[in-house]
Amino acid sequence: MMKGSLKSAMEEIASAIKANKDYLTDLDREIGDADHGINMARGFDAVMAKLNSAEPADLSSGLRQVALTLISTVGGASGPLYGTAFLRAGKTVRQGDMLNPKLALSMFRAAVDGVEERGKAEEGDKTMVDALEPAYRAFEDTLKSGGDFPECLEAARDAAKKGVEYTKTIPAKKGRASYLGERSIGHQDPGATSVWIILNALLQYAQKIHKEQ
Repeated sequence: MMKGSLKSAMEEIASAIKANKDYLTDLDREIGDADHGINMARGFDAVMAKLNSAEPADLSSGLRQVALTLISTVGGASGPLYGTAFLRAGKTVRQGDMLNPKLALSMFRAAVDGVEERGKAEEGDKTMVDALEPAYRAFEDTLKSGGDFPECLEAARDAAKKGVEYTKTIPAKKGRASYLGERSIGHQDPGATSVWIILNALLQYAQKIHKEQ
């Protein structure tokens, strides 16, 4: 079992997004609307305001609250995509469930499926999916090998980073970046980068909780 709270985990994510706001926006300036970092920071600030005003009764309702907040406050495609990810993840959680690696794997798969369906994207399109899919596979493989929660997240984080690097080598097929065609090669995808940042933040949180147990 993984002790801790959704609020604390989201606080870690919000802090990481805020610290990387300008970096994400600079990446988006090269191939997008120059607002990914700004939008993501605004969204997670709103998430923390919600969670601070009233802590959710359980994980499922908390994830739904996170999802709806992101959908309503993050501009562009990122709000619906990240919102769908958290919403689908929450739907795999039954009332009273506590987070564990097996449940997290189911949540992860549901989140990735939601993003792919909502964005109509697959690996190789130069989107956040290029970080999410390899991260999911790494989490699953590490879990099957007997890894604990932090080890699974570390493998996912590292795989997502490789996915981010991969996006530099391919042209964009989705979103505003697709208008650039071959000229988008050489630039990393901002959405894939924010996936990596979020996974890294979750890893930091999981390692902290693991040490306290």
